[in-house]
Amino acid sequence: MNVLAIDQGTSATKALVVSGERGVLAEAEVPVHPAAVGDGGVEQDPEELWTSLLTAGRHALARAGEPVGAIGLANQGETVLAWEPATGRPLSTALSWQDRRAAAVCERLRDRAERLEYVTGLPLDPYFAAPKIAWLREHVTSRGVVTTSDTWLLHRLTGAFVTDAATASRTLLLDLDRVGWSAEACDAFGVDPAVLPAIVGCAERVGETAAFGGCVPVTGLAVDQQAALFAEACLAVGEAKCTYGTGAFLLATVGATPRRSHAGLVGCVAWRLGAETTYCLDGQVYTVGAAVSWMQRIGLLEDAGDLDRLAGAVASAEGVVFVPALAGLAAPFWRPAARGAFVGLALASERAHLVRAVIDGIAAQVAWLARAVVADLGQPLARLRADGGLSRSRVLMQTQADLLQLPVEVYPSPHATALGVAALARLGVGEARTAAEAVGGWSPAATYEPRIGPADAEERLARWRRAAEAAAAL
Repeated sequence: MNVLAIDQGTSATKALVVSGERGVLAEAEVPVHPAAVGDGGVEQDPEELWTSLLTAGRHALARAGEPVGAIGLANQGETVLAWEPATGRPLSTALSWQDRRAAAVCERLRDRAERLEYVTGLPLDPYFAAPKIAWLREHVTSRGVVTTSDTWLLHRLTGAFVTDAATASRTLLLDLDRVGWSAEACDAFGVDPAVLPAIVGCAERVGETAAFGGCVPVTGLAVDQQAALFAEACLAVGEAKCTYGTGAFLLATVGATPRRSHAGLVGCVAWRLGAETTYCLDGQVYTVGAAVSWMQRIGLLEDAGDLDRLAGAVASAEGVVFVPALAGLAAPFWRPAARGAFVGLALASERAHLVRAVIDGIAAQVAWLARAVVADLGQPLARLRADGGLSRSRVLMQTQADLLQLPVEVYPSPHATALGVAALARLGVGEARTAAEAVGGWSPAATYEPRIGPADAEERLARWRRAAEAAAAL
């Protein structure tokens, strides 16, 4: 059976037609255009998201020339919008997960932060959905409902009013232990639990859609990063992956018992299959591919293809350190007001050194996230699996292995998120019986082993950490 897997992302919507036996039969991608609007705001046009989903899906199906028996949908996670339930009409722009304007909402709830983190597993930060929901209610509209973008897209596709457990766990409104809406958290943000969507599993039938021809069930749902974790077969406790996309997102599976991080990470649902919930720890670097786009915009790079050419032209950054806090610092710092910084510039610093410092800075923050996972789990990682557009950078992947002092295995497809939600859709329609069967096996496209020693890695990580803490204090 074929599955139409749609990954509605920050900068593009991708669609694959995937066969369980023959792999990817066709693909299509339609760009979308998040816009920075000042004061830390990042918005997206909901109708553009919807049109891109339809266009990408229809193009992929046309190229495959074969029917599908199920649909899977992955979403951006913390992106929210207000909309009218009766018509599906948007009542606001979509506030991207990158939007920081709800910082004031978080600040006035600071005395409740510890309790909210215990209940939900999430630190109080404008990255998550609930502060943005409150901000929209206060500054844009009191009409309609405000939900994460997946609920709106699914309503347009099927008429259902649902969100999956993994996406719900990114809102700051979910009781992590019960996997149900928390009355206490909802009260903190002024949200009525009665108007929130029903929480469903990640592999179950939620409705049918005729948007792509015929009447096809939607049976796979997940937030993007958890879908990638599933695709990369990180099914056992301690298995971890990092997606290098617009941001970098390191997730580690922790099993059937939720973990509250003591090292600055996020505890959330990885996936829910039937009555069984699997949890994960999550750490974020907000600007990774976004930092590369920024370098292009200011003229450090002509295009992304220059990344390895320039960074690989120098043996090191020659003392230049970059802190990738262009949209604030996430885990393990949680400083939304922090700003990016180059430290250690000298008259001899060249463009290549700055580009190399950006790569080093991204890899260093990911390495600190991995250390936080180890601290929370109480056991070392054996390796890190990697996916996303920037996993194709040989310099970044080698630097990552060096700073982690671990092998880095690169996923062989650039479409881990879509393949993960395709696997969930196969489970949801009964085409696969177990998670391992749904995912199948895979071999790395490349494996990077450390080329520097532990002492060198430790010194470089310590230098970056000093720079990051200075940036966080500004």
